[in-house]
Amino acid sequence: MMRASLFLFAVTVGLAGCSHRPPDQVNDACLILEDNRAWWRALQRTEDRWGVPPGVQLAILRRESSFNAHARPARNRLLGIIPTSRPSSAYGYAQALDQTWDWYRRDTGRRGADRDDFGDAVDFVGWYASKSRQLSGVQPHQARELYLTYHEGHGGYNRGSYRGRGWLINAADSVARDASRYQAQIDRCERRLSRRFRLL
Repeated sequence: MMRASLFLFAVTVGLAGCSHRPPDQVNDACLILEDNRAWWRALQRTEDRWGVPPGVQLAILRRESSFNAHARPARNRLLGIIPTSRPSSAYGYAQALDQTWDWYRRDTGRRGADRDDFGDAVDFVGWYASKSRQLSGVQPHQARELYLTYHEGHGGYNRGSYRGRGWLINAADSVARDASRYQAQIDRCERRLSRRFRLL
């Protein structure tokens, strides 16, 4: 009986970790993570490996995809009506481009990583932050600057390509505010999130 209970528990947790449904609300990190405990463990692993705070990770994914595993840019439209090609190859939680995702997989050896897997997506964010530190001097907790390197690429950021682009500056400021709020929320509920599941 106990073995069957453990099996059902493992299956339930596994299925929860594979869920692709975006959260019902995106303003409270504690509610997001209480409903997605596998996400919390993935955020912790990324922080341990790359030094990026969970609040920063969540803020970037919120901005990029609203936590939609299968997000893609809207198609261009011919004559405003007929759908044509997409403006880029961005896909998944982190909206990583094909070329950048391939770089990540080669550089980390994670050949099987998928852009629609939350754990892989946040590891990508952490890896990109490490590249931003090496190539642009941006620290992992600097959400605003990290988002600018994320959007513009390291060469563009280093050249200041974001200057004068008001919409992008506003987006980066929004990421910074979300990161600060998310982190404050996580700090309040971290003990609860980290509590091990208890079998009755």
